Parts: sequence; C-alpha cells; structure tokens
Amino acid sequence: MALSPATEVAGFGAVNSMNQVKDFNPQQWAAVTVVEEAVLVLAGAGSGKTRVITSRIVHLIENGIPPSAILGVTFTNKAAGEMRERVQRMTQHAVYICTFHSLGVRVLRECIHVLGYPSRFTIYDEEDAEKLLKVCLAELNLKDKKIEAKPFRRFISQAKNALIGPEEIADIDLTAELTTDIQQACPQVYSLYQRKLKEYQAVDFDDLLFLTVKLWQEHPELLVHYQERWPFVLVDEYQDTNAAQYAMTRLLVQKQGHLFVVGDPDQSIYSWRGANIRNILDFERDYPGARVIHLAQNYRSRMHILNIANGLIGCNSGRKKSAIWSELGDGEKVRLFAGEDERAEADFVATQIEYHRSQKVSLNQMVVFYRTNAQSRIFEDSLLYRGIPYVIVGGISFYQRREIKDILAFLRMSQSGADYISFVRTVNLPKRGLGQATIEKMRHHANQEGMTILGYCDALLKDMPLQHVIRLTSRQKESLSEYVKIIYELRLLSKQGSIRDLIVGAIERTRYMDYLLEDKESYEDRRENLDELISKGVEWELSAPNPSLEAFLEELSLKSSLDETSPSEERLSLMTIHNGKGLEFTVTFLVGLEEDLFPHVNSKNSQEAIEEERRLCYVGVTRAKEYLYLSYCHTRCLWGMFRSQKPSRFLKEMPGGSIEKFTFSGSRSSPLAHTVDEGKGSYHIEKFPSQKTEMFVTGDRILHKDFGVGQIQETYEGSMGSVYKILFDKDQSVKTVVAKYALLHRI
Repeated sequence: MALSPATEVAGFGAVNSMNQVKDFNPQQWAAVTVVEEAVLVLAGAGSGKTRVITSRIVHLIENGIPPSAILGVTFTNKAAGEMRERVQRMTQHAVYICTFHSLGVRVLRECIHVLGYPSRFTIYDEEDAEKLLKVCLAELNLKDKKIEAKPFRRFISQAKNALIGPEEIADIDLTAELTTDIQQACPQVYSLYQRKLKEYQAVDFDDLLFLTVKLWQEHPELLVHYQERWPFVLVDEYQDTNAAQYAMTRLLVQKQGHLFVVGDPDQSIYSWRGANIRNILDFERDYPGARVIHLAQNYRSRMHILNIANGLIGCNSGRKKSAIWSELGDGEKVRLFAGEDERAEADFVATQIEYHRSQKVSLNQMVVFYRTNAQSRIFEDSLLYRGIPYVIVGGISFYQRREIKDILAFLRMSQSGADYISFVRTVNLPKRGLGQATIEKMRHHANQEGMTILGYCDALLKDMPLQHVIRLTSRQKESLSEYVKIIYELRLLSKQGSIRDLIVGAIERTRYMDYLLEDKESYEDRRENLDELISKGVEWELSAPNPSLEAFLEELSLKSSLDETSPSEERLSLMTIHNGKGLEFTVTFLVGLEEDLFPHVNSKNSQEAIEEERRLCYVGVTRAKEYLYLSYCHTRCLWGMFRSQKPSRFLKEMPGGSIEKFTFSGSRSSPLAHTVDEGKGSYHIEKFPSQKTEMFVTGDRILHKDFGVGQIQETYEGSMGSVYKILFDKDQSVKTVVAKYALLHRI
C-alpha cells in the first residue's frame, strides 16, 4: 500500500538525526521507518517492542505528521503513561496514547448523548455491576431460585465483548456452560440490566468498548470525525484484542487510515476475557498488502532460558513459526526442583530468594509466578517465617477497598443523583434505619414518578405532590433529610472547592471516621487508606490538565491494581503469570508445574486450551533475565485432598541440555538440609526446624519468640493443621499463626 500524497510530501520515511540506524537492529529500524499503510510487527518476547513503537511515533512527528493526528492504544494505564512520557521527552510534543477503555471514555463523553445517555455518566466497576444485577434479579422475581448474579455478569461481559446486544442475545449460543434456569433468564436479565444502567446514568466497563462501537456503527458521520482526527493509529499488544477492540481499530482505519500494530501470538493468553488470537494471525487477510516484520532478537534473557522457551512454544501448532535468540550468552542453566510437597517447594523457593538477596540482587528483581491465586498462601507462610517482605500483585486494588469505595460513592452521588448503586451504598453510612425493603420501595416509586432517586427523596421530604408516596417514620424522615442535605452540600462543594476539600468534606460531613471506629482492629489501616486518598486528590489536581470531579472519578474507575505497584519499596512480587505480562525480573520462579495445575485441569479436553496454557508457560519463562527456577511437587493438597501429582507435560517439552536438576535429601518429618554446588561455591538449603508441637486452647497465655506475650483468642483447623489467632500485649495486634511453626511456649 502506498501512502497518501499528502503524507509523501511531508517526507515520511526519511532518516533523521534523532533516530540513527546504529541504535537499532535492521528489523527494528525497518519497523520504525516502514511506509506501508498497514504494518504488523511480530515482536518476540524481550525484543524491544515498546522502544520500537514509541520511536515509530517520534519518527512520524519528525517527518511532518502532526502529533494530534496520531493515536496510540495499549492495554494498561501504566504502559500508556510510560509511552506518553517517552514520546514527550523525545519530541516535546504530547501525543494521545491511552488504553482502549480510556479511548472509549473519551469518545462517549463527547458523543454518548446521541445514544440517550448524559455525558456525565458514571462508570460502574465489577462490584457495582453485580449489585445492579441483583436489583434486576429481584425485579424479575428470580431471587427465590437461588440464582447468583456472578454467572449473569460473566455472560453479559462475554456478550458485550463479542458485540452482541440484548436484542440479539436470544439467537446466539453463548450459554453452553450455564444452567438451564440461567440460560432461560439471560435475555431478559441482560435487557433489564442495560435499561437500568441507562436509567441510573451509568455504564459498565464493557460498555466503554461496546457502546463506542455501537455509536460509530449507527452514526457514520461521527465515525468520520474520529477517522479524520486520528489518521495514524498504532496498537500495542494486538494479540490481546477482543471483538470489540478489533472492531474499534478496524472502523478507525477503514477510510485511508494508517495502521501499525505490534504483538506476539506466542503471548496470547487472555481468551478467557474475550481476546481472539485470530485477530493477529489473520492480519494479512484483513489488510491485504500489509507489511510483516519479525523482531526475533531478545535483549532480556540468556540463551539457556530462551532455549527452554523456544522448545516449549515450538510444540504449539496454531502459531507463526519463529524462534527468539540473544547475544547475551548462555548464562546459568535453568534450575528444576521436585519437592515432596508444596511446603518443601515453598521452602526451596524462599531459600533461593535468601541466597540471591545475599548476592546483592534486590527483592524488586525477583518474582514467584503461579498458575492460580490460591497457590500464594503456602509461599506467604514461608516468606513470613523468614521475614522476607513481599507484595501480592493483582490482589485487592487500593481503589476496591471498602472505605475508598464508600467515600468515592458519596462523591459519585454528589455528581449524579441518579446513581442508585451509590445511593444504596451510602444512604446507611452511618446507619439511618432505612431497611432494604424501604430503599427498594424508594427506587420503585422514583421509577414510577420518572425521577432520579435523589430527586425523589428530596420531593418526599418537602411533601411535594407525588403519585407514589412512601410512609416514613419520623426517625427515618430525619435521617433521610440529613443524608440529602449532605449530598447537596457535597454537590455545592464540588463546584466551589478542590478535590481535596471534597474528599475531606465527604469524610467529615458523613462522620465516616466514627463509623470506622466500630471495627477498632482495622481502624488504623482504613484511616491511613483515606489519608492516601486525600493525597491522591491533591497530587491529581496538581497534575491534571483540566481538573474536575468528573475527570477524577473517571481516572479512578480505569485504575487497576497492576498500575499501583511501586518500584520504590523493596519487596518480592508474588503473582499469577497472567499478571506478569510485560514485566521482567533478574530471578524468576515458575512453580506448580504439575498436570491438572499447569496445564490447568479445565484445559484438559481442548487442544486449543492446552495451547493457550503452553503460551502462558512461555510468558512465565520469558520474564526471566538471568536465573530461572522451575518447580513441582510429588504430592499436593488440591481441592481439600492430598493427591499424587505428575510433572507437567511442559517440562518434557523443554530441552534437557539447558536444565539442571536440584534435589533435597531428607523427609517431611525430619530437618531438611542439603548442600548444592552451583559452580560458584556451595550454599546451604534448610527447611523449617522440626519440633514437638505444644497444643493450646482459647484463653491460654503464651510467649512468642518475636511478638512477645499474648493470649489465644481463637483456634481452628486449617489446611496446615491447627491455627491460632493471638492478641499480643505489646501492640494489641491480632496475628494468625500456624501451630506447628509458631514456636509458642505456655506461660
């Protein structure tokens, strides 16, 4: 494909002083300067794709393309932010680089009114969406059938990401894994759910893509506006696009647009959230004449690690044949450990972490990857025992914590009186004697009156003429009046004050700290989180180009826990491999390599699913820079039972010449110590010391060697035996300890 004459006149494709050929390998340089209208860069793991895509943007600008004509799209706020900063630093120009969801928000803020929504819509997260679905189930009289909201949430999300609306759902078979009752109810639940979202002036996360595509398809004149605004579109991680993201991209560039996509089909691991690997594999079919460039040189890993990766992924059939390579040398062989059980595996990993830490490797440069979140617990026990600080990446996001969501819900109510989900969350904070039945009647009557929930409450309190009136006790009326007054005060404050003032106002006017004091054990942590929210408000207002409550709430809605990880604190990372995409570590542990665990038992009957599991393993392997450890267990407690485990088939697919086996001597019941020669001297591996366990009951006074004197508050049986909850005298903290490792003494 040739570029348009206007672009050729601009000199696009010329070599310039900033991007020198010597700074890139030939394939990278070709990707930076290629002139075709459609370009696919197949970027292997560690091949410098982020540098290539940002340099491509810089090259466009330096050759006459206006920065405002360029759109960059990726999958995380963190990646988008890093790319924006790099481009601005190199060109002194701001380019719009965002996530697909952020792009959807921008388009919908500008145009959603044509679909009958207000531009100041609220964005519902997963918890809000489930609460709304519960309202729908109750209204459809499905609540008595013990039908949960979660299956409907998954179903609706799947449908929206496949661009299937409520009116089409009855004709589409997306319900193969759902029960008969849910299958039959899906069309009416989905339809009511969408109507409720619109009524509450809200959209869910999937709507940010679904409604954007709907808008562009139904209003081609609006699509033309965006096509002309962004004629140059660059998409990172193209292998992760779902049907909605694919459609957004295709619509934007279908009229003389220039599309540049970067991705790696060998790292396509998100089919469970709608990603379709065919989007990248069929790129040349979708864009005839497209230029395809392969980036195979890896700048991250040693060759022993890449040998493992290439051998593994070479067993997949549905891929473009390629192998990554490196000039960094062979490095250390990959270490394989077989543990008697998961405790031995966790002890081995913790000991290796201590060793590498003694060799001056920062904990920030180490990671433990596992297939499922449940595997983290045994590693946490071992790390806590040794005092190794860690963070679980992808756990509960700061913005999903109860106290943060409560205060943000007050802010959302001040923004939109129609937000029923925020109303339900806040109206009884603190308790105001308004029961669920009363609140439900308010919602129903507000619908019948054609009013927002806040407007109805206000009218009810002012004794305005209404067709549908609910009787309130004097206490309920007084409490509701106080609530409505608070919301209107916050609304006024949002117009006159800063974001900081609004957050502080919400905390103070609602007496929220008094409410938190009801749980003294968590009070300090929650207070500190609210302090952090206030700080966030201050920082955001100083940096935001156009600070407003609407923009602040929008940004927080798009935040993920992966965007919040801080490299400044030295902590070991524990995470699922799905959360490790795009990251790299000096020392990498890939644990639990056993059949039914990895590959996961749910993939056993599908060759396609097994291939995705293999790609997931490939992603884990290619995160490692210098040291890679693989481990599995002979026995493991799974689903409440001890099972004999078989090594993962993936281990057999890795070339043995790049693997070195580690073994422990000893047994589960004896102290475990073994000296391993790794070619640079020896070091000692030691399991937890064995001991005769003294048993305690609730009320016993004990002494712990680290925490001091305390009293047993609760005892129960866990997966590792007896567990104690202990209140320690020194700082009045309650800690949970496993009996056989606690080293307690009766006093």
